[in-house]
Amino acid sequence: MELEFLELTELRKKLDNKELSSVELTKHFLSRIKNLDKDYNSFVTVTEEEALKNAKEADDFINSPGENPFLCGIPYASKDLFSTKGIRTTASSKILDQFKPAFDATVTKKLKEQKSVLLGKTNLDEFAHGSSTETSAYGPSKNPWDTSRIPGGSSGGSTAAVAAGLTPWATATETGGSIRQPASLCGLSGWKPTYGRVSRYGVIAMASSLDSPGAVANSVVDLAHLAEIMSGQDEKDSTTSPVPVPAYAKNLSADMSGIKIGVPKEYFVDGMEDGVKQRVMEAVKHYEKMGAKIQEVSLPNTKFGSLVYAIVCPSEVSSNLMRFDGIRYGHTTKDAKDLMEVYEKSRAEGFGDEAKRRILTGTYVLSAGYYDAYYKKAQKVRSLIINEFKDVFKQVDVLACPSSPNVAVKIGGAKDNPLFGYIADQLNIPGSLAGLPALSIPCGFGRPSDGETPSLDGLPVGLQIIGPQWGEQIVFNAGFAYQQETDWHLKHPGLA
Repeated sequence: MELEFLELTELRKKLDNKELSSVELTKHFLSRIKNLDKDYNSFVTVTEEEALKNAKEADDFINSPGENPFLCGIPYASKDLFSTKGIRTTASSKILDQFKPAFDATVTKKLKEQKSVLLGKTNLDEFAHGSSTETSAYGPSKNPWDTSRIPGGSSGGSTAAVAAGLTPWATATETGGSIRQPASLCGLSGWKPTYGRVSRYGVIAMASSLDSPGAVANSVVDLAHLAEIMSGQDEKDSTTSPVPVPAYAKNLSADMSGIKIGVPKEYFVDGMEDGVKQRVMEAVKHYEKMGAKIQEVSLPNTKFGSLVYAIVCPSEVSSNLMRFDGIRYGHTTKDAKDLMEVYEKSRAEGFGDEAKRRILTGTYVLSAGYYDAYYKKAQKVRSLIINEFKDVFKQVDVLACPSSPNVAVKIGGAKDNPLFGYIADQLNIPGSLAGLPALSIPCGFGRPSDGETPSLDGLPVGLQIIGPQWGEQIVFNAGFAYQQETDWHLKHPGLA
C-alpha cells in the first residue's frame, strides 16, 4: 500500500525499524500537500519549517535508547480550532485571521509530548458553524472522491486531507455531527468521544455543552490508539471526567458473538438515499453473520433532535462569540469613531453570515420573555433524549445506523441554505445531545440522488456505531470487528 495510506501502527514499525526517518516521512507529506492541496483546499496554514524541525528532534529521540511514544515522528494535521502556541489559529474566520495563541490546547500539548509532527492547520466551517466547510472564510474544502462535491463539515478540511493522503491522521471536533458526517462522506474512520472524555481546553468554543474533540484516520485501530493518547481528565477543563482511560487498542476484540446490536428505526429517515440504506443494512447483516444479535429498537424523540440543537447550539454560540469584540484579540476595525463602533464594525467585518445568524438566533432565544419558551423547553426535551438512550442501552450493547442520509452533495448546495447543517446532521445530533461516543466507518458506496457519479462505484457511505456513555471500548470493538471482515476502509480515491 502507498506510504500515505498506511495505518499508524505500520508507520510506527517503519520508524522504529529505521526503514525511513521522520524527516523523510514528513517531507513526503509536505510534498503531497504542496503538489495536491490546491485541488482540495484542506489546509489553512502549512507549518513546513516547524514540521521539519520537530521531525529532526523526533529522529534524534528514536535513535536514542528507550521506548518510543506511539506517535513519535508521525506527522498529523490539526483542525484549525485547536490552539497552537505561536502558530496561526483562525477557526477559518476573518476575525481571527492573524491570531497566534500564547498557549497550546491540551490535546496539542499531549501530541507534542508524544513528539508527533504537526504538518499544519486544516480548514473548517467558520467557528465550526456548518456541515460543508462552505462557511469558511477561506473557501470550501473539496472532497477527494469528487472535487465538485463537499467533504462535509465542519471538520471537512481534516477529512479531505486524510482522504487525499496529505496526512496520516488529523484532529477534529464535533458538536452535532462534525466528525461522523465528513468521515462518512470522505470514506474515513472518525471517532466522536463521550462528552468529557477529551479536554476542550484550548479548543475554540462553539457550543460548550456539546463540543467534543476527536480524530479522523484510516482505520479503527488508528482511532483506538489516538483515543488512548488524547483522552483523560484535565484540571483545566472541569467537564472532563476522572473515569480511567482503558487501553483501547490493546483491548480491541473482533468477537461479536452474543453482542446485541440495536437498529433504531427512526434513523432511516424519509428522503434517505437508497444506496445509503442498502449499504448500512448490508453491514448490519454482516454483523449478524459474525454472531451478533440484531434487534430493532425505537428512539421516538430522535425527530426532535435537530429542533433542540437549533435552539441550544446558537444559544451557546452567542455566549461564546461575545469574546471576539475587536478589543482583546483578533480583528479590529480601522474605521471607528468611538468604542461602540469598534464593537459593531469589528464584528460585522470579522464574522461571516452563518456566525451572525447563530449569534442573532441565540441572543433572541436567551432574551427576557423567550428563555422559558425556547431554551428551557429545549433543555427539557434534551433530557428526554438522554433518558431514551439510557433505556435503549439497557436492551442492546451498541446501535448501528447510517452516519448521513446521503452521500456527498455538490458544492454550492449548502452555502445558501441555513438549514442544511441541521438536516445533514439529523442522524448525529441526538447522540451529541446525549454526549455519547460514536464512530463512523466506511461500509460501501452509493449513488447520489443528483444522478451523477465520479466512478462506477459511486461515493462513500458511512456506518454509524453509537455506544453508551464511556462505552468507547465496545464501540471500537464493533468497528474493529467489521474492518477485520471487510476492506471498505482500505479503498481510497484515485489520486496522483
